[in-house]
Amino acid sequence: MPDHFFDTSAITKHYHAETGTAVVDGLLALPGRQIISRLAAVEVHSAFAKKVRVGQLARVDFDRQTRRFRADIRAGRWQVVRALVRHHEAAERLIRRVGVAQNLRTLDALQLAVALSLNEPARPVVFVCADQALCTIAAAEGLTVVNPAP
Repeated sequence: MPDHFFDTSAITKHYHAETGTAVVDGLLALPGRQIISRLAAVEVHSAFAKKVRVGQLARVDFDRQTRRFRADIRAGRWQVVRALVRHHEAAERLIRRVGVAQNLRTLDALQLAVALSLNEPARPVVFVCADQALCTIAAAEGLTVVNPAP
């Protein structure tokens, strides 16, 4: 069974009902590791804060969802992988190679670099992401991709 690496755009769907939530929840029910980067652990808070600012989420729900997310990390539901120097270097290479022709943002490149470093023939990683541009780049880099909200 493959492991699943969740980008922030997919993680938030587990905690806030929206298009793609059922797909993300279905993937979380599968065997295998559910992996996120340490960066995503920060980005999730930012994504929920933005939902508050634009009126999609009440402050009380922000507090509840971020508390639930942190509890899930503590409970081991998410395996959190640190972004190391080698991931930053790989992200730089991705931006130099891909970013001149496609919109590959800094933090997306770092997320992708972490996912690519985990992908091994004996233990493949499925990249779960709701950002179509990032999905396209991830697929071109050799990852199996699931977009829960195409």
